[in-house]
Amino acid sequence: MDSTKKKAKEKKVKIKQGKLARREARMGYFFILPWLIGIVLFLLYPLGQSFRYIWYNIRITPRGTKFNFIGTGNFTQIWMEDPEFPQQLVTYIWQTIVEVPIIVVFSLLIAMMLNQKIKGRSFFRLVFFLPVIIVSGPVMNMLVSEGAATIPALNVQSVITALDRVLPTTVAQNIGDMFSNMIMILWYSGVQILIFISALQKMDPSLYEAAKIDGASGWECFWKLTLPTLKPMVLLNAIYTVIFLSGNEQNQLINMIETAMFSGTKEKGYGYASAMAWMYSVVISLITLMFFIILGSKKDAYDRAIKRYQRQQKKELRMQKSVRRRNARNVRKMEKATASGHTRTYSGKSEY
Repeated sequence: MDSTKKKAKEKKVKIKQGKLARREARMGYFFILPWLIGIVLFLLYPLGQSFRYIWYNIRITPRGTKFNFIGTGNFTQIWMEDPEFPQQLVTYIWQTIVEVPIIVVFSLLIAMMLNQKIKGRSFFRLVFFLPVIIVSGPVMNMLVSEGAATIPALNVQSVITALDRVLPTTVAQNIGDMFSNMIMILWYSGVQILIFISALQKMDPSLYEAAKIDGASGWECFWKLTLPTLKPMVLLNAIYTVIFLSGNEQNQLINMIETAMFSGTKEKGYGYASAMAWMYSVVISLITLMFFIILGSKKDAYDRAIKRYQRQQKKELRMQKSVRRRNARNVRKMEKATASGHTRTYSGKSEY
């Protein structure tokens, strides 16, 4: 009993950090301090302010800003009196669900081709990443207005008519719009290509050599080696693409929220735009969660085997502990019985 108490006291003793460890901890907090200040000033505070605005009708007057509490009136007005925003919201959902897989698959294919040993590989990588630098802001608006984001030889209406026979009209229209803006969609794949290339360069070539020695084809190597290894990057690129498309300047919802914010009417304003923005952010979060469930929830077979083995080990350890506790209880009972037997013998009341 004394030994167990001593061990318990030793465990309770806290190990003090040395001066070097404390200094490193302080320096770590010092380095992340700008990020913490930025996250508080430019994210948390604006979010709280925007969440407060959704319950008010805000008007800016020469005497200052007036807040008129209307509760859920902004949301009611959006859904009952402004049908354009819900329609654009549904269109955005369909377009994002269709465009994200296309961009991710295209980026993966281009990254695999640019990872091969070909002449002018660096030049081709620059060509595919160049739109990320050039196509932004006013340049993108100018190119779209000039029709540079469309394929002139593609008859979009015939594609929509063919899809309308097998799909609902809304879905067919959204897919047709995607074909009309195919060039612009592919312009958005520069960062994803770069992420895939960096992941492909870190893969061990000996894995492919061993697979080819065993008789695996290129298609089997892709499905059994490349794709499982790139699975975290696929999830990362899918989430990045959702966020990029959601905050892009070509998104009609962003333009509608900006227009409502600076509107001079009594019904609209900061409160109305904040309600639209919060509804839009909830939809973005749900789409991101959907892609995370599809791409990130399924675990690898090896991971499941490791988890199964760890659970079996924990179960065996629990059984061993229970056996040891049971043996300890039996030993204590035998010692008590032996001690009581000696006492009876010495007192002259032995059963024998």
